[in-house]
Amino acid sequence: MEFNFKVPSLFNRTKELEGQIDEFLDIVTQSGLIFSSAIDSYLDKGSSKEFEEFLAKMERTEARGDNLRRDIETKLYVQTLIPDLRGDVLSLLEHVDNIVNIYEANLFRFSIQRPDIPTQFHKGFIKLTETVIICVESLVFASRSFFRDINTVRDHVRKVLFYESEADRISTKLQRKIFVSELDLTRKRHLQYFVENIDQLANSAEDVADELSIYAIKRKL
Repeated sequence: MEFNFKVPSLFNRTKELEGQIDEFLDIVTQSGLIFSSAIDSYLDKGSSKEFEEFLAKMERTEARGDNLRRDIETKLYVQTLIPDLRGDVLSLLEHVDNIVNIYEANLFRFSIQRPDIPTQFHKGFIKLTETVIICVESLVFASRSFFRDINTVRDHVRKVLFYESEADRISTKLQRKIFVSELDLTRKRHLQYFVENIDQLANSAEDVADELSIYAIKRKL
């Protein structure tokens, strides 16, 4: 018989920290929504004023996330909160924050390089974007579980791994479609570059999920 022992929340006596970490993870979710809207806008209107507004919004969101992460780190050190797991928590926050940086970096690439994406590839770009965002959101759920309900972390990590595989599949299919098209090689490689960088979001989420699985095991010991 398998016993599912209750591991207490990390936030029993640190409610302020709880609120800040929740806000930080909300920023990751918000970044995904901005990214999705920005890609939709770019495919519909190209490098428009609307797209640039989404980019500016992403910059503000990323900066807010950075400031919040630093404030959380300071509290963890100065107030000596959760000392046994402080290193794991700091590493988790840093790596999750890096995913927001990847969201932002991708939008800057679109803004600067202005790729010409033929309509025939729009559906693939949209599907890939949707999938990587779901993958990252599954990581957000896994991260929340790490702090509140350690026994559900593995379920959310499995979803991260599933959607990472789906993103790889969609990315490969889209790249094949690009390279059998009538476009010249330079344009093909340019589009491939953007596909791979969007797919990188799911790859990064998988890397963090792997680390999170180890942190969860350590919490149970």
